[in-house]
This record gives sequence, C-alpha cells and structure tokens, in this order.
Amino acid sequence: MRPFARHWRITTPGWADAVAFLLLAALAVLVAKGAAGVAEPLADLRIDPVSLDPWHLPAYALRTTLRMFAALGASLLFTFVVATLAAKSKRAEMIIVPALDILQSVPILGFLTFTVTFFMGLFPGQQLGVELAAIFAIFTSQAWNMAFSFYQSLRSVPADLAEVSQGFGLSPWRRFLRLELPFATPALVWNAMMSMSGGWFFVVASEAISVGKTRIMLPGIGSWLALAIDRQDFGAVGWAVGAMAIVILLYDQLVFRPVVAWADRFRFEQTASQDAPTSWAYDVFRKARLLPVLFAPLRLLGALLMTLDRAPARAQRPQRRRTRDPIGQKLWLALVAVVLGAALWVVIGYVARHLAWGDAVSAFGLGLITMLRVLVLIALASLVWVPIGVWIGLRPRWAERLQPIAQFLAAFPANVLFPFAVIAIVHWHLDVDVWLSPLMVLGTQWYILFNVIAGASAIPNDLREAAGMFGVRGWQWWRQLGIPGIFPYYVTGALTASGGSWNASIVAEAVSWGSERLEAHGLGTYIAKATTAGDFPRVTLGIAVMSVFVIGFNRLLWRPLYAYADRRLRLA
Repeated sequence: MRPFARHWRITTPGWADAVAFLLLAALAVLVAKGAAGVAEPLADLRIDPVSLDPWHLPAYALRTTLRMFAALGASLLFTFVVATLAAKSKRAEMIIVPALDILQSVPILGFLTFTVTFFMGLFPGQQLGVELAAIFAIFTSQAWNMAFSFYQSLRSVPADLAEVSQGFGLSPWRRFLRLELPFATPALVWNAMMSMSGGWFFVVASEAISVGKTRIMLPGIGSWLALAIDRQDFGAVGWAVGAMAIVILLYDQLVFRPVVAWADRFRFEQTASQDAPTSWAYDVFRKARLLPVLFAPLRLLGALLMTLDRAPARAQRPQRRRTRDPIGQKLWLALVAVVLGAALWVVIGYVARHLAWGDAVSAFGLGLITMLRVLVLIALASLVWVPIGVWIGLRPRWAERLQPIAQFLAAFPANVLFPFAVIAIVHWHLDVDVWLSPLMVLGTQWYILFNVIAGASAIPNDLREAAGMFGVRGWQWWRQLGIPGIFPYYVTGALTASGGSWNASIVAEAVSWGSERLEAHGLGTYIAKATTAGDFPRVTLGIAVMSVFVIGFNRLLWRPLYAYADRRLRLA
C-alpha cells in the first residue's frame, strides 16, 4: 500500500489552498442556488414569467450557464463513447458516422418539436421536464462537433506511437488512456470551447420554447433576449449582451484557459514548446497542497482499476493477423441497408398520407437554394479564417489573448443582430434573399477558426524549427507543412460549419423585429414556419429533406477529403 500512502500525507495549507477553496466553495454555492429552481412547479413559470428587470439578469445568467455546462458534460460523455466506438469498429462506423451526419443536420427546432412533450411527460407539472428539454436542445448544438473532432483525432494517431503501444502490449483500455485520449485532448479542448459557444448561438431557441400553441420561457439569457426582441427593447438587448460577455470572461478564466494550459502537455512533439499557454487559475490549483488529498479517492480508484486490468500481460504474445470475413461484412451491410430502408419507408409513408408530392418537390427546391447559400458562405469563411487561424495557432501568446474574444464572438447570438438586419433591409429596400444570408454563418464560421487554431497549435515544434532552419517560407511552407498540418482539422471544422449553417438557416432565413418579419426563400424558412404552425407533416418533410442534403454533401465532399487527409496529408 506504499504507492497509495502518499495521497494521504498531512500537508500544510498555503495561500494557494485558500484561493482554491474559495473558488470551489463559490462554485458549489452557485450550482446549488441555480439548481434550486429546477424542482419548482411548472405553473410558476406562467405565474411569474421572465422579467426584463436588470436585477433578475444575474440569476438568469446563472441558470443559462448551468444548462450550458450540463449539456457540455453530456456531450463529453457522448463523445467518449460514440466517437471511440466509431473509430475502433468498422461496423459501428458504418452506422455511427452517417447517424452523426443526420443528427447534425436536424435543426434544434426539429428536436424540440418531438422532445418537449416527451420530457414534460417524464416529469408532469414540474420545471425539470422543460429544463431537460432545454439541456437536450443545447446538447444537440454541442455534441456533433466534439464527436467528429474526437473521431478524427483517434483516426490520426501517429503510426510510430501506435506501434510502440503494441510493442509494450498495452490493452485497448490502457492504450486509450495512455495514448489516444492524451493525443486527442488538445483538439478536443478547442472543440469543446467552440461547442460551448455554439450552444450560446442557439440559446434563444432552447430557452424560449415555442412549438405550435405551446410557449414556455425558462428563466435565462435566451428567454430574456427573445422577450426583448418581441418588445423591441434595445436597452434590454444591451443588458443581455453585457451579461453574456461577463459570463464568457468568467468561465474562460476559471475553466477553459486552465484546461488549455493543462492540455498543452499532451502536444505531440519531440522538442519543447517555447511559448506554452499560461493560466493564473491553473497555477493556483497546481500549487494547492490540499487538493491532491481531497481528490485522492478518485486517484486511488483509477489506480485500482488499472491494477485490475491484466490484459497487457496476455497481449505481449504474438498476435495473429485477423482475416476479414467478407460474408459477415456483406450481411452487416445488408442489415444496415434494410434498417435504413425501413426508416425511409416510414417517413415517406407518413408524409405521403398528409401531403402531396408537390410539397416534396417544393421542399427540395428550397433545399437547393439553402445549399447554394451554405456553399458560398463556407468558401468565404474559409478564405478569411484559415490564414488567421494558422497565425493564431502558431503563436500561443496571441492565442491566449484572443481566446476570450473569439469565444465571445462565437457565442454572440445572431438574434441580437436581427433588429439591425431588419431595419437596414427595410430602410434601403435590400434583397432579403441576399442580405439575410450572412446571418447563417455568423455562428458557424467559428468552427473553422477554432479547428484551424487547434491544427496549427498541434504542428510539432521540431517540424516548425526544421522549416525555419531550411528557409521554407511562403507557398512552399503552406504546401509542405501548413496545409498537411491543419487539413484534417480544417475538414472537421468545415464539416461541422456546413452542418451548423444548415441548422442556423432555421433562425436566419426568417427573422423578426417586433411586428416586422422578413423571410428569405429557403428550407430554413419552410421548417421555421411549419414549426411555428405546429404542422408536423411539413416539419418532418423539411427535416428529412435537410438530412438528405447534408448527408449527400458530406458523403460526396467531406468524407473523401477525410480519406485523402488520412492517406496523404499526415505529418507523422
């Protein structure tokens, strides 16, 4: 038991322990205070609805932040299980990756349409049901990006490290903990930040739930913004933006910046980085002497689990090469095809019973218009943010300074800009189909920036030093080092950005300011109008058409680029 005895040594607390204790105590109090309202009756939301009194804004900000982190925790758990399974199993990959393509194409309003009643039925008459529906909606705006990032990282583990792990006879569990999870952590951290910001982008739709004649407004910044936009209150909108900025700055300093500094140790390189990211909170927690004692039970549990894993001793034996089973592979593909065909038949049957074929043709035509917008916007965002992301990623000091700014811009809800867009379009008689389009990419372009930053920061320092020593500059640097280093990350960012743009079309193609409402032609407007009217057949048709477009786009463009990056553009 001597290895475990050091976890229980009596240590003398210092100033770092006092600061760490105050931070953790304050966090516990805030969580308890924010979670207290979840158990209240649902009727209280109708008796005491959301108020635009600024004194209520701190409590609303706390409730929204707790929902965001609850959804982020669920997204992390989903990522570790689903993305790992997809990366490890070819048969699981054939189901999980297309399913992720479909799920990221389903808009948040589509999830809310079919899940609000389910969650409210689980907890009738309580706010907990609506809270779970809101958290699930935020989860759907966070999970897919993180899952794609982790899946791409697991597929990109350097071959020499994988061979070393096999040489040491590591079991799958130990290999995941010792190699794959650390290698994927830096990119996952940046994508977690982006997912957190993506949740802010859809927080209005998540908290101000409106499906048919049912409208429930949970206390939060999203509901505050929805009410302020309905009442055309610019002052209330300003208060909400200010509260968002403060919240983002706080959790950037207390959560994400310490995590970025901690994750820097897992960068894959053979020479030490000269400019490592720093964090005062990370330094405080690292210097605290009592925290290791407090968390000793968790470390002890992990050590015990590792000692129970006896697989490495058996894995050192020569392994026979597995032969492929073509019959089993074909049977598996046939089973997947039958299940997908049955699901497609059910959807077609449901829509055909309520709508005519002309409605399907109309929805498909609107989908083509939205697809054109997505293509143009992703191309423009790539031209702008790829060079900027590489510049930031290669300079950790600048990344540290710009990180909270990028998080705030990524979290900035497009709903705040709706009033200005409506006023400008009406005043200058602009084309709605053209000038509402930029609203689609406001929240999704940051997927490209954050993934490119993660890719540039992951370029091994020894390769960067070698390129500098040999005078590799300009286009040659981009062709031989820059593009190969960031390309897998860029594909992940562009894939999630395109899927997010389809999702954002629901709120960006049909905007309102008070009684003034502008609608652009597109599939987003079609789904938004059907959701507001409670027209479930048209909601189903719109979601199905959007899923077909997103899956086809991913299969024909992004997946081949993934394969090309895995085959040709790997630095290690």
